[in-house]
Amino acid sequence: MTQLTPHPDRLLPADPTTLAIARRLYGEVAGAPILSPHGHVDATLLLENAAFRDPAELLITPDHYVTRLLHAHGVALGDLGLADRGVASTASGSDIWRRFCSHWHHFAGTPVRYWFETELHDVFGITEVPSADTADSIYAQIAAKLAQPGWRPRALFERFNIEVLATTDDPADSLDAHRALAEDPTFHGRVLPTFRADRYMDPSAPAWRGALTAIAEAADIDTGTYAGLIAALRNRRAHFINHGATATDTGVLEPTAEPLPLAEAERIHAAALAGTATEADAVAYRRNMLYRYAEMAAEDGLVMQLHPGVIRGHHTPTLERFGPDTGHDLPDQGSFTRPLRRMLQDFGTNDTFRLVLFTVDETVFSREIGPLAGFYPSVYAGAPWWFIDTPAAIARYRSAVTDSAGFAKTSGFIDDTRAFCSIPARHDMSRRADAAFLAGLVATHQLGEDEAAVLIRDLTDRIPREVFRL
Repeated sequence: MTQLTPHPDRLLPADPTTLAIARRLYGEVAGAPILSPHGHVDATLLLENAAFRDPAELLITPDHYVTRLLHAHGVALGDLGLADRGVASTASGSDIWRRFCSHWHHFAGTPVRYWFETELHDVFGITEVPSADTADSIYAQIAAKLAQPGWRPRALFERFNIEVLATTDDPADSLDAHRALAEDPTFHGRVLPTFRADRYMDPSAPAWRGALTAIAEAADIDTGTYAGLIAALRNRRAHFINHGATATDTGVLEPTAEPLPLAEAERIHAAALAGTATEADAVAYRRNMLYRYAEMAAEDGLVMQLHPGVIRGHHTPTLERFGPDTGHDLPDQGSFTRPLRRMLQDFGTNDTFRLVLFTVDETVFSREIGPLAGFYPSVYAGAPWWFIDTPAAIARYRSAVTDSAGFAKTSGFIDDTRAFCSIPARHDMSRRADAAFLAGLVATHQLGEDEAAVLIRDLTDRIPREVFRL
């Protein structure tokens, strides 16, 4: 390929009959507003609306999908702009960009390559294929655009046609940026906080005590007791709801949810503060907290997103040097049916409770998530995430889940990104993949095309809007 020219039929079927159907279905949603109910873009990015410093800071350094694969091919994370033990990287934006372009061929066949081709061509008008020879030219073209007002965050937000953007926030966060955006008459999008309370679950984690202090100050409630922590979490959930939140997000290694008697939870809480809690105590406390998060969701209506099965910070030396979310969170085997039984016994038919299950182990889509969503009114099958948000995996997800739960018990697409400019590319990928899947059903006479057109519009808009109570 001598020029960067994304094919208009990319990801659509090759068979001419099915292709024609897929084109029409994709046309139904190609320009639809983006609903992004789960992501990691910082609200202050839009509040401050400052110009992006350089192409690498925008497109490379914050995107661990990109940095992890470059690292796999021998590029040091510090050379990609990541701070090493809090010390800022000395790599220049142009150097980082050259390293990325020199490894462009290593992204062939990956969703990252798809996203980048769409971003570079559709957002920045780049027609050169990235390489060591073209790196400086592409960098200069993007840098020139980033210096213009039309490429600041708010202008891009409007150009990307984003209607709703959810962030991910600690319960102790003031949410001042969200409030300021909501009150700004010149900003017309919705930027919603999401309550992420993972660090309050594990009393054996080094950061647990600091987390208790932070939420105690934010809620003005003493968290020296377990009852105090629960009260503080309820207080902050209400704060988030008052600032527009519709959902929570919880990441755990295993999703077992089992309540403890109050006295036992208090005992473990006190032992953890004293430094005498055992490993078994910590496991019981975590499982209890997951149950309590579901209990709170059944009371206040915040949609509970659950992301189990990821071994966070798999490479300890990298974690110590560069911190979390730097590309080495890796999949573990997943399981839901047994671990969630107590939670779903108690809340699975509760009209207020809503649980969206995500996995990085796609074997559980047909074995567990689809069947759970196909019985429990509260359960929805979350879109493929992290390692499996790829065109092929989206097709497998649709096949696996639809058999048991249909389309309406799925979540809608989740971009889950820190890379702001990749949002429209990721959503476009999902829409094309869904058009291809539905076209196959039409071509094999399992659906009428009119019904498929309604379904693809629902998957893009109505379903995520309803699932996440937007």
